[in-house]
Amino acid sequence: MSREPITLEGELRLREELKELKSVKRPAVIQAIADARAHGDLKENAEYHAAKEQQGFIEGRIANIEQRLGNAQIIDVSKLNAGGKAVFGSTVELIDQENGEEVVYQIVGDLEADISAGRISISSPLARSLIGKTEGDIVTFQAPGGIKEYEIVSVRYR
Repeated sequence: MSREPITLEGELRLREELKELKSVKRPAVIQAIADARAHGDLKENAEYHAAKEQQGFIEGRIANIEQRLGNAQIIDVSKLNAGGKAVFGSTVELIDQENGEEVVYQIVGDLEADISAGRISISSPLARSLIGKTEGDIVTFQAPGGIKEYEIVSVRYR
């Protein structure tokens, strides 16, 4: 099985989430199940069923994070020196050629992608078009809304 790339920062975020799930959320849902059981008949106890469903979600997320972290290839972005090229882990500042809007994205693994936080997956169309490009290059890719063009303003490794 191939290893999934993840930044050092992404690994730390996942480990924090795992810690929160195990030390806070899991005990809370166990207590909620115990409280709901105390109310009697479990067949018609909505609180019990909701708590059991939440427990299933938490346990599934814990298993998923543990499995993915076990299979992760951790890359320390601060030690990268790709000669100004956009690579996994780099932060790329772009200007939309259509409207002049400036955006900044970090290219990360699928595990840690979060567009609202400015982290795009290495497997996304934009990231694939950026890989290997340098400052001043124009990249074109197929977005859900049509063809987009960006100019690379800068590439940083932080």
